[in-house]
Amino acid sequence: MIYKRLIKPVLFLLSAEQAHHLVFSLLKALFRIPGCRQLARWLYGVEKKELERTVFGIRFPNPVGLAAGFDKNATHVEELSCLGFGFIEIGTVTPVAQPGNDKPRLFRLPQDEALINRMGFNNEGVKRVAQRLRKRRPGILVGGNIGKNKITTNEKALDDYEKCFRELADVVDYFVVNVSSPNTPGLRELQEKEPLKKILFRLQEVNRETAKQSTVDCRLSTVNNQRQIVGRKPILLKIAPDLTDEQLDEIIEVVEETGIDGIVATNTTIARKELKTEKSRLEEIGAGGLSGKPLEKRSTEVIRYLHQKSAGRIPIIGVGGIHSPEDAKEKIAAGAALVQLYTGFVYEGPGLVGRILREL
Repeated sequence: MIYKRLIKPVLFLLSAEQAHHLVFSLLKALFRIPGCRQLARWLYGVEKKELERTVFGIRFPNPVGLAAGFDKNATHVEELSCLGFGFIEIGTVTPVAQPGNDKPRLFRLPQDEALINRMGFNNEGVKRVAQRLRKRRPGILVGGNIGKNKITTNEKALDDYEKCFRELADVVDYFVVNVSSPNTPGLRELQEKEPLKKILFRLQEVNRETAKQSTVDCRLSTVNNQRQIVGRKPILLKIAPDLTDEQLDEIIEVVEETGIDGIVATNTTIARKELKTEKSRLEEIGAGGLSGKPLEKRSTEVIRYLHQKSAGRIPIIGVGGIHSPEDAKEKIAAGAALVQLYTGFVYEGPGLVGRILREL
């Protein structure tokens, strides 16, 4: 209530990107105060054995995570983990630092409880992010969302994904391959079957290679009747909500053929259907990926389709339009094993995480 009545109105006086940076600065400042971490965990955390989930071989303390894009450079992993999240996904990270697209590039649609962004994978580069993650406190589950640099051609995209994978292999708990952002020219072409298979097969090879080299104890464990090497990192694919059923069928084939561990459904959409925001405002904003409430129905449809078509064999992280406990429960009922927040976190505040967990 405090967030929606007092904090959000102030933040919404600033541009969306300015507000984002202000929140990060405030988090750093607050968490330097003795006792603030414990207070945040008490206010927002819900620690119950019943909330634990084992998905693709990882034991999650709860099924609600923070989606990629919020903490691109892993600067606030520890602070954000105190707000109740069971896991944090950082990135999208690219091999070389890049500034992203020109500003303004992040816009609010308050009438629709939505955001439009065309950030363009702005990040400090994978080496800097990896160094930062090595210093984090133990016990925080982190996913690494990886992509290609803007100047890298699609023909050489495989090299970028491999570089990111190798650099992050010892500091993240799972990987997400992002080929579905609409804000890097030509990136979504990599969702097509053949280029996608090429990337995923290669990453699986690198995965096995880094697992053998790992200093982690590589004893075999049995999880969900599958034998996995402990040093291996689960690989997931993040897909767009704009794919047709035929394309989703191909995604299932690719996942099963390459043997990767799951799907993140979904990224932002390029569609602008049934929005309350005036058309003139949308034209003024221009291109970008739409997230938030308008995406809720479509992302749930994609989750349900993938879950049913794969007969539940493919673990799914559901993301898109979760603004309430009911939204999260719908995603889980449709077949999501875990869920993630982003835009709902912006509009509803940190209390949303605890409300979802208490409902679950």
